[in-house]
Amino acid sequence: MNFVMVSGITRMCRWRGILGLAGFGFLSLGCALAQQPPAITGLSHVTLYADDIAKSRQFYVETLGWYPVPTTGTQPGLRFYANHAQYVEFLPPPVPGQAHRLDLVGFATVDADGLRRYLASKGVSVPASVTVEKDGSRSFLVHDPEGNPVEFTQQGRRLPSPSTTELARSLSTHIMHAGYEVHNRALLDHFYKDVLGFHLYWQGGAKQGDIDWVMMQVPDGTDWIEYMLYLPSNPSRAQLGSADHIAPGVVSVADLQRRLEQQGWTAPSGQNPQVLGVDGKLQLDLTDPDGTRIEFMEFKPVKTACCSPYTGKQPTPSGAW
Repeated sequence: MNFVMVSGITRMCRWRGILGLAGFGFLSLGCALAQQPPAITGLSHVTLYADDIAKSRQFYVETLGWYPVPTTGTQPGLRFYANHAQYVEFLPPPVPGQAHRLDLVGFATVDADGLRRYLASKGVSVPASVTVEKDGSRSFLVHDPEGNPVEFTQQGRRLPSPSTTELARSLSTHIMHAGYEVHNRALLDHFYKDVLGFHLYWQGGAKQGDIDWVMMQVPDGTDWIEYMLYLPSNPSRAQLGSADHIAPGVVSVADLQRRLEQQGWTAPSGQNPQVLGVDGKLQLDLTDPDGTRIEFMEFKPVKTACCSPYTGKQPTPSGAW
């Protein structure tokens, strides 16, 4: 295969979801030959453990305004959709009361089986085939170099849109990023950057010169995964709950605070709930019933970021039904 043909296939691998070519087997084979993964467009979902599903439902539906959809299978749970393609899923913990609340992070791809074959060509352990759900979605599970489950999903049929009343309750319709505990940055960089094509979006720390947070942006979108590098060797449940988090995007945290207060929410006594992060973006944190941090963050920075410049596109309000 000559260089011109490989270059053409590389471009098609990245954009075939837009071109409507995802179903062609020859293109998946070409992607492997071109050594480029099929497009990875953003976050798909985050799966968490909940000790009390009813309490989680009250928080994610009544407070966040997200759309609940029961799941089926060997581990029935509950999904809360921020938009037609992004959700948080809750399952019972394998060990009641365990400290870790995070099960896995999932990413959206235009071709799950092509990506599975590509990862196999790179030496990543993959399942023999993708899992096909009743809605037509196709997915597979791998593990990052530190053993954390990572799922890739090709979306099937879209869910019916919620009612206008339900949509009006939603505090955010875009999950911008998810963060989780990381110990060895080099190992994770090899997986996300070298193999999957993610790129550094921003990095910084609480003190000048420290690197506590590393944001790795998906290759074909604006969402990102955040390495949380600052945890002690034996973190508490509260420390894990703060590190293993999701970040819904908002245009204004001031407007968000007003909406929360209209629901009866009150900020901790003597504290301003609006925080300006060292990344230059305003945020407001909530905590769900199991201690997982919900880091509402404005899409755009309001000041120059500390420590390093942004090296990718800023997210925008998107992902609506």
